[in-house]
Amino acid sequence: MADRHHVLLRLAVDLAILTVRENCLHVLVIERDNEPYRGQYALPGGFLRADEDLPEAAERELVEETGLDGRSLHLEQLATYGAPDRDPRGRVVSVAYLAIAPDLPIPVAGSDAQTAAWMPVGNALGGKLAFDHGRILDDAVERAKNKLEYTTLATAFCAPLFTISDLRHVYEVVWGTELDPRNFNRKVANTQGFVLPTGDKRAPETGRPAALYRRGTAGYLNPPLLRNGIGA
Repeated sequence: MADRHHVLLRLAVDLAILTVRENCLHVLVIERDNEPYRGQYALPGGFLRADEDLPEAAERELVEETGLDGRSLHLEQLATYGAPDRDPRGRVVSVAYLAIAPDLPIPVAGSDAQTAAWMPVGNALGGKLAFDHGRILDDAVERAKNKLEYTTLATAFCAPLFTISDLRHVYEVVWGTELDPRNFNRKVANTQGFVLPTGDKRAPETGRPAALYRRGTAGYLNPPLLRNGIGA
């Protein structure tokens, strides 16, 4: 006789994919083409197949539903969600992933989605995403905000070559606050391995050319760039 305390469940992956577009933090959403929640916005995702590991499933679902290649993104496991009532189809546990990249192209909807689009995070959190995807997105954004303080994650939002102003703009968009340019520049310059100068410059339409940098070798920031002190 089976133990009544054991449950049969299905394992899924969901992806919170963040990028900076049009001076705003955006998340990739799909319009579901299947029940449940047909016609409602959701994060990309789907069920794990018998022959694949979790990261493989995350990359596959990203390609199938949006046409984007997950191998080129910063992809990390976010959290696991397993509330008994999170999916009306039965007991489904989802492993969520956070993906971060520079300004990505317009996604193309795949077989499981009517449409795929970039949506401002504020709009996505203000609306009703399917399942518990609002909670997943909220956790993903908070993870990104926290990691910008202690790691070099901000460079994952930047193009391969960027200016210090570009980097500061990432912090301002993700944190939702304006930073003092001189203070930010000083802290970046004093953080060993954060960024590396290329010796090249970008000529803007107006003003002086700005020095170009690339990502450094450091993974963590010491000292950290704290939200409550960086702009002071």
